[in-house]
Amino acid sequence: MSYSFSLTTFSPQGKLGQIEHALAAVNQGVQSLGIKATNGVVLATEKKTPSPLQDASSLEKVCKITPDCCMVYSGMGPDFRVLVDKARKASHASYKRIYDEYPPTRILVQEIAKEMQRATQSGGVRPYGVSVLVAGWDAAHGYQLYQVDPSGSYYPWKATAIGKSSTSSKTFLEKRYSEQGLELEDAIHTALLTLKEGFEGEMTSDTVEIAIVSVEEPRLLGYKMNGKPEDELPKAPRYRKLSRDEIGDYLSSL
Repeated sequence: MSYSFSLTTFSPQGKLGQIEHALAAVNQGVQSLGIKATNGVVLATEKKTPSPLQDASSLEKVCKITPDCCMVYSGMGPDFRVLVDKARKASHASYKRIYDEYPPTRILVQEIAKEMQRATQSGGVRPYGVSVLVAGWDAAHGYQLYQVDPSGSYYPWKATAIGKSSTSSKTFLEKRYSEQGLELEDAIHTALLTLKEGFEGEMTSDTVEIAIVSVEEPRLLGYKMNGKPEDELPKAPRYRKLSRDEIGDYLSSL
């Protein structure tokens, strides 16, 4: 009997074949990585267009979930898009509407993991063909970095990589990561050096996407509240993407 085509039937070795196939799809995806610094979190990924005729500016691999949280993927893009929509709905329509604040990073990760696990336990569906890295900040636990796999398992990390060359990238990160932690600037440099190890072709500001979750930046609100006391100012976002010029400056200094 072939167990590799059944999602809900365990093989005699205690494995679910479809989940292993989903992990294989992740390992065929382009590399993504995350590094937690003492003053922020960095997510970095390759961003390559399949054709020079495609509009590269329309591609987005790192997506914002809340003003203080974002995630990136390796694997199947359409599956990631579905998870992003569900994560945003859980954050904005469910949690914030009840508690008048965005969910802590761990709660959001649990919602994503719950959705991915649900797809491994029902007939007529397949597992999500992605692994995701979630970076966020909350008042209780500060900066956090999580990885969620197609099985629904999730783990907190100091630094990790998913997708192609993830094994060699983790080895590289183990050598570069300091137990005392890294500053955000050092983490960005380390992320680019790690990507460069397994990068195919030329690494430029057009083929790399970097996002950070760091200190609050009032300029990201898009408006000013002149004359208002500080305690009445709205909470500024901590998430932002680095511009092409900023990425180019970091690449030139490698």
